Amino acid sequence: MAGSHPYFNLPDFTQPSPPSTPPSLPSHQRCCRPSDATKGLLVALLGGGLPAGFVGPFSRMAYQASHFPSLELLICRCLFHLPIALLLKLRGDPLLGPPDVRGRACLHALLNVLSIGCAYSAVQVVPAGNAATVRKGSSTVCSALLALCLESQGLSGYDWCGLLGSTLGLIIIVGPGLGTLQEGTTGLYTALGYVLAFLGGLALSLGLLVYRSLHFPSCLLTVAFLFGLVGLLGSVPGLFVLQTPVLPNDPLSWSCVGAVGILALVSFVCVSYAVTKAHPALVCAVLHSEVVVALMLQYYVLYETVAPSDIMGAGVVLGSIAIITAQNLSCEKEGQVEE
Repeated sequence: MAGSHPYFNLPDFTQPSPPSTPPSLPSHQRCCRPSDATKGLLVALLGGGLPAGFVGPFSRMAYQASHFPSLELLICRCLFHLPIALLLKLRGDPLLGPPDVRGRACLHALLNVLSIGCAYSAVQVVPAGNAATVRKGSSTVCSALLALCLESQGLSGYDWCGLLGSTLGLIIIVGPGLGTLQEGTTGLYTALGYVLAFLGGLALSLGLLVYRSLHFPSCLLTVAFLFGLVGLLGSVPGLFVLQTPVLPNDPLSWSCVGAVGILALVSFVCVSYAVTKAHPALVCAVLHSEVVVALMLQYYVLYETVAPSDIMGAGVVLGSIAIITAQNLSCEKEGQVEE
């Protein structure tokens, strides 16, 4: 009688319990989520490559309007990085980073400044589109080789296919320009411009590799501030020694300079974030979208001719980016996370 009372209806522990099955998840929780690598590549594409594609044409517009020097443009760009010091102070973090990684953080800033300095110097003797193409292509190849040699971080077959395809697209774009080099002094300066563009890509890939080795709070804010500080310390003396400062009077030049500073800062932050989530070579390959955007602005905004090889190479680059992004669209289901 006592067992029939509801308070005494206890389970029989003498019998083996049936195996427990995980509860089925609702349909809205069984959907796929993008992996960290996919998120990093999307950030590099939308926040790194697309804004950077506007930097070159806007810089050219500022130079055409008031002959704005390249080092002065770099100084204005670095000034947009300095207010980040306020955020670091509010967080109570050291401006130059922790003492044990301060040297590597400064090395990262120096490599980025050298990369941009080589790029600005190259566009003075080489067409801007060709210089950007060589810089992006060399950064991709160097990032892949450095990651394989130093980090032992391999790539899948699809990644290699997209990487080689993207490099092939850049060769299609810049190939006709390399084939028409003139002999003599003009050809020598043109070749020197391509060498500087290559060195700029090499410095960029080294900077990304150094950034991946930095692990401390406010790392992104610290390297962004150090870029502005190191850039100012190197550009201000060089401006008065190598070039002549210019104070534009027209609003178009100042608008272009302000747009360059903001867009370059956004691109710097997004690329630095993306390289911590995805392979640096894949990030550099996705950044080839900058060349495609620059070609579009060159045709529609600057009214400059675009060769058929440029259009063909841009199509190959876009197809390669699609292959890399599609291969990295891996899905993480909730059930797999529970395992």
